[in-house]
Amino acid sequence: MKFALAPDSFKENMTALQAAQAMARGVLDVHPDAETVMVPMSDGGEGFVDAVTAAWGAEPVEAPTVDALGRPLRAAYGLDGDRAVMDVASCAGLELIAPADRDVLHSNTAGLGVLIGDAVGRGARRIILGIGGSATNDAGLGMLAALGARLLGEHGEEISPYPDQFDRIVEIDTSGMLPQLAQTRFQVACDVTNPLTGADGATAVFGPQKGVSEELVPILDSALAHVARLSGHEPEAATPGAGAAGGLGFALRAFLGAELEPGVELVAQAVGLADAVVGADLVLTGEGSVDAQTLAGKTPAGVARLAAEAGVPCVVFAGRIKAGAENLLSHGVKDLVKVGPPDEPLEQALRHGQENLRRAVGDYLRR
Repeated sequence: MKFALAPDSFKENMTALQAAQAMARGVLDVHPDAETVMVPMSDGGEGFVDAVTAAWGAEPVEAPTVDALGRPLRAAYGLDGDRAVMDVASCAGLELIAPADRDVLHSNTAGLGVLIGDAVGRGARRIILGIGGSATNDAGLGMLAALGARLLGEHGEEISPYPDQFDRIVEIDTSGMLPQLAQTRFQVACDVTNPLTGADGATAVFGPQKGVSEELVPILDSALAHVARLSGHEPEAATPGAGAAGGLGFALRAFLGAELEPGVELVAQAVGLADAVVGADLVLTGEGSVDAQTLAGKTPAGVARLAAEAGVPCVVFAGRIKAGAENLLSHGVKDLVKVGPPDEPLEQALRHGQENLRRAVGDYLRR
């Protein structure tokens, strides 16, 4: 028998790889001669780089960069020959900034530009990006500046790529950007469909969770609109995903020709999930919690959809199965399986997560 094991991470408990390994042990407890194909997954959020790096068999590269406030740090990305995978969360992520220090006006995405430059310098010509969890609202100008773009003022002076300076910019000069970028393909895991500006834009929708006050929203929204006008790519500002990561989606599309794709589909392609499912008798997936939102681009739904296309039944394992999760049973999922005893305290469940998942898989297969 063949089992394809394609879980996401179980938040605060297991990485996707650890979850796949626990599933494999559960399968082999019941079917010692089974073929287990582990394909750690992600929908572009937590565990994105780890999942793709593991699937590629690549070694992580640790490079010096900066966080959203410009403070030095080291961030890891995956490099495999001429392809690389990285994310914004590791260098310009919100969780890297203490709540008391969050300051969107003085934050930018330069750290991501530094990582891209490092990867391109090492020969990467295909870069896969996860852009969830950013601390920024800079329309990607920090990234562009780190890659060699110049933001010029009225008298030719260089302007710092921080939102509180955007009204001084009269030209975005990209002539000095790394020449290798023109030969580099960017694929972006992005489930956000918001435009750059307006009531549904980056600032209005995502700014408050980054510390943007109600009074600052129209000011920052106007700053992003100013950047779009200067860029020469104003139509891109209205496209779905332009508002992702504080407008980083706009810069990636407009200046780097990036393709924005649903996260789980991009990861599935990158890790070769379709090939892993071929010939399988059962596909096992899961994550920490499933609910009514799981169908909206989360890993279990994406894996189930691909399994259904291949005619293979799919089972979802989760630590918590909430209201609405039963909708998955009408979208390619054969069964939903709770991991761990129903009355187990959360702290204990987290401590024994891998054992519980192994046991849940074995018990299900025996039934």
